[in-house]
Amino acid sequence: MTAAPTRTRAIAAELDRRIIAGEYPVGTRLPSELELARAFGVARGTLRAALAALQRRGVLEPRPGSGWFVQSAVHAQELSGFRGFAQWARDRGFEPGGRVLDERDDAATGTEARLLAVSPGEPVLRVTRVRTLSGRPVMVERSVYPPWVAGVVRGLPADTPSYVAVLAAAGLAEASGSHRIDAVAASSVDAQLLDVRRSSPLLRATRRAFAADGRPIDLSDDRYVPGAVSFEVKADARAGLFGRVLG
Repeated sequence: MTAAPTRTRAIAAELDRRIIAGEYPVGTRLPSELELARAFGVARGTLRAALAALQRRGVLEPRPGSGWFVQSAVHAQELSGFRGFAQWARDRGFEPGGRVLDERDDAATGTEARLLAVSPGEPVLRVTRVRTLSGRPVMVERSVYPPWVAGVVRGLPADTPSYVAVLAAAGLAEASGSHRIDAVAASSVDAQLLDVRRSSPLLRATRRAFAADGRPIDLSDDRYVPGAVSFEVKADARAGLFGRVLG
């Protein structure tokens, strides 16, 4: 009973991977349903279910009499649940990566002290990383960790793919979080790291995560290249908005 849905998800993930890799650029038509079904070795119904899943996410658009066209190379992430960047990437068939560019102890600013529940000037750990999807740099992540978390992440291997998993294993799993999302211009540093033009628009997610006991885990400023990811908010009239996206 689960074989068809599993195959559908796998096909959608593979098509998603090819789109973000540029094999099917935005605006181009996919091969016909018959060609794709034969290539994947599935019935057309299974193939259509995968295409429909990508349509719901805004990645593909059906045009009557013409076929399926790539509408966007964006990858949607829901604000429901507490998955990290690495888990989210693997769920979609990508290999997540991370590279630490800078790690240093520093004094908390007034704003950081308030958001991380520490005293102004108290030592915090700053970590700057470039995050990748299948080797492609898509995000610069600048995180600040309070003293009770710093010892867990300090000195991790430079290519550790998921700090979220490391923290969870240490009993600091994220239980809730807050996000503010806006657009900013790429600085000279970010432009070089992400291989974009200086002043190009970047999607910024300023986030703060909390442990189950309510203590802040980190404060982070994440900046994404255009077309790499998007954010999807789901609301429930009974429960309000749901939790966090990335980590």
